Amino acid sequence: MKIYDDKHIKNIVLLGAPKTGKTLLAEDMLFEAGIIHRRGTIEGKNTVSDCHEIEQERGNSVFATVLHTEWRDYKINIIDTPGFDDFAGEMISSLRVADTCVVAINAQHGVEVGTELIWNYVQHYNKPVIFAVNQADHPKADYDQALSSLKERYGSAVTQMQYPVNQGEGFNAIIDLLKMVMYQFPAGGGKPEKLPIPDAEKEKANELHNALVEKAAENDEKLMEKYFEKGTLDEDEMREGLKLGMVHHDVFPVFVMSAKKNMGTGRMMGFIDNVAPSPSDSKPEKTTSGKDLTYDRTQPSVLFVFKSHLEPNLGKLSFFKVISGEVTPASELINQQTGTVERFHQLFIVDGKTRNPVEKLVAGDIGATLKLKDTYTNQTLHAKSVEVAIEPIEFPEPRMHVAVVAKSKNDDEKIGEVLGKIHQEDPTLEVAFSKELKQLIISAQGELHLTVCKWFLENMYKLHVDFVTPRISYRETIRKPSSSSYRHKKQSGGAGQFGEVYLKVEPYYEGMPEPTEFSVRGKEVIDLEWGGKLVFYNCIVGGVIDARFIPSILKGVMEKMEEGPITGSYVRDVRVLVHDGKMHPVDSNDISFKIAGMMAFKDAFLKAEPQLLEPICDLEVKVPEEIMGDVMGDLQTRRALIMGIDTNGNYQVIRARAPLAELDKYSTALRSLSQGRAAFTQRLSDFAPVPFDLQQKLAKAAEVEVVNV
Repeated sequence: MKIYDDKHIKNIVLLGAPKTGKTLLAEDMLFEAGIIHRRGTIEGKNTVSDCHEIEQERGNSVFATVLHTEWRDYKINIIDTPGFDDFAGEMISSLRVADTCVVAINAQHGVEVGTELIWNYVQHYNKPVIFAVNQADHPKADYDQALSSLKERYGSAVTQMQYPVNQGEGFNAIIDLLKMVMYQFPAGGGKPEKLPIPDAEKEKANELHNALVEKAAENDEKLMEKYFEKGTLDEDEMREGLKLGMVHHDVFPVFVMSAKKNMGTGRMMGFIDNVAPSPSDSKPEKTTSGKDLTYDRTQPSVLFVFKSHLEPNLGKLSFFKVISGEVTPASELINQQTGTVERFHQLFIVDGKTRNPVEKLVAGDIGATLKLKDTYTNQTLHAKSVEVAIEPIEFPEPRMHVAVVAKSKNDDEKIGEVLGKIHQEDPTLEVAFSKELKQLIISAQGELHLTVCKWFLENMYKLHVDFVTPRISYRETIRKPSSSSYRHKKQSGGAGQFGEVYLKVEPYYEGMPEPTEFSVRGKEVIDLEWGGKLVFYNCIVGGVIDARFIPSILKGVMEKMEEGPITGSYVRDVRVLVHDGKMHPVDSNDISFKIAGMMAFKDAFLKAEPQLLEPICDLEVKVPEEIMGDVMGDLQTRRALIMGIDTNGNYQVIRARAPLAELDKYSTALRSLSQGRAAFTQRLSDFAPVPFDLQQKLAKAAEVEVVNV
């Protein structure tokens, strides 16, 4: 295979809301370039991109798939990504290494919620963008409305490159405003015939062409001077201006096509070759130290691993982008994060599940290798002569949590190990054992994300599990002061146990005045690892309790705070004053005062109007205006408090606060309410008091659970 330099490599990522046709667009690109000789279909389960068994079962993309074409002396690396936000990690890691984003737009709907979510990621990485208005052959296609929604949302940078002559079921012709020709496609799609623009379209085409010339000219002073001199620009000059505009986010070219019928894809590929930025045109990579690293094959080798995939019976496939230098099958590079020396034995260009061996990849290119022993996603490999780490990918926080339970107790240990492997492949799926909840918790982006995880556990690793609603991380505190005492006395022959403690508990809040009713001998402020504070005062006078036993009393209090008296939840925001007690010259010891402190605290806590606190989440729900009432009604059934409503383009953004306990499977409910057109973000905010009737119900349930245990 030919070795391409960084000026002749184009790295694009296909992004778009679900059902915008990205996978068929990728199929067309491979077919146009001759990489495949027959286009697959979603229904036929034979596309190059959706090659995994679960993707073929579900009929939609789950993983980002790396592909390539060679087109008119250029190599185009293509990464086809899933449309559902549940698989945001696949989108973000692909976007991170791409030089241009091709955002597919459904000609029926224009800008959708899914488009908006993707745009947030695009803006974060500030990548050049091409919009591909797809499905122009659909009976309900409305190109003008789709274009209008793009301009309304993304402004004057949206730049029309084409428009359809006859959209809908009869779609077969496109007016190209850069080349000023009409492309007319045969009935089954494929290679078009170049024709003069029809008389009926000339006025509109000339007007839009002139607007395109102006748009190209305004991105460079020299081009602007030429435009003023000649009144126009030639095609090469326009390409130059459009490329500069794309690099600076001032131009978002818009193309129109039907990926299903392979109409218009080849023209966009030609534009990608001639205009879209190459790695050498793109902004340098940032290192963790804040330095720029340019794409330069003459410099020492640096690779960034953006994706890992475990292949059954084969091992780990690592996908990387060469940032500088070059890599060969004989390369030895150092992992900056682990210090491990990684030896390359094979080097591939990948098309779905097909691996094409290559002898070399240079700066700007994307490739893969097998069986790196200690290298995973987000890590940097570099030559021994340099020491550098590429700025890592920022993955989104999880939005959904479930507890995983093995159907067979024999699988308990193995499940944790396997989930660890899945996390290495997919960093957006987090796994941890909660000491507080006593459950193994999986944190994911949504219901679909969890479905895929479960499929892998059961089909790839033969582990049968149930996903259940996790227990809620409640907190306990008090509402009024209370005092109590406890005497621990035990005599069983020989040395006994004796300790007596008097203490007072009070609700703690920041800035509260120091106590005055007791003489304070010592104070300890403890920031609790589960949030909130314990403020512990030693107010013992006259030596009634020896100073050496005070830490034991504190230890007893802390142990009870780890398992509160109401539901066994963590206790927070309490002030404890130990002010009196008794000890025995022989029988008093640390364990005696630990038990006395624990029991005195428990008794005082129960008399201090204990209050259960529940975790509260801040929600942002983005919905089409016509279903906002349904979504708000559903939120109110979840004890949500609506904080405000903002407008974002054609969508409404509902800001609300809701208890975590009421948000179980919210992602599924919202998808059902909106037919997949709404999206939300969820972030744990703080804790708030549980309603009294619910507190009683939870306390009773905790009592029953203790009895059953």
